[in-house]
Amino acid sequence: MKIYTKTGDKGETSLYDGKRVKKDEVRVESYGTIDELNSYIGFARHFIEDNEISMILLRIQRELFDVAGELATTDRELFPEKIEQKHIDDLEKIIDQYLEKIDKMDAFIVPGSSKASASLHVARTICRRAERRVLRLSREEDVSELLMKYINRLSDVLYAMARFLETDLNYVVFEKNQTTS
Repeated sequence: MKIYTKTGDKGETSLYDGKRVKKDEVRVESYGTIDELNSYIGFARHFIEDNEISMILLRIQRELFDVAGELATTDRELFPEKIEQKHIDDLEKIIDQYLEKIDKMDAFIVPGSSKASASLHVARTICRRAERRVLRLSREEDVSELLMKYINRLSDVLYAMARFLETDLNYVVFEKNQTTS
């Protein structure tokens, strides 16, 4: 099987429903950023020794195929597996579980005191970019509210896990400007 079709040589690609679109359209940017996130989570898993977190991330990677698939079609009924409320509920449980395990968060930290935490912080920032892309798409076309909530909660999951995996907390302290009269 060849992986090149030559159909994209002029800057177009096919959506899941067969519709041809420009490769730089916001829909393609949206699911492309989800694909990037999925790949980066796979990369991050190589630095994570905690088996529970690794397995959660693997499950999330599978769910991201559903997110991308839903974004890659203009006909949402065509795609068989969609993000549902149960997926969001699962993410919220994970967030709560990991936030209970860490010190109270009352300040910013410098991210990345270990390879595991650093890689999840990068994944978190990719997730936030994906969220911005999907939000922009939602202004132009119909996007599932549940899908948007899922992406938002996912960035929180990645933060909670990254924070849990920090080996050294370096807090950011903001000095207040002293004005002189």
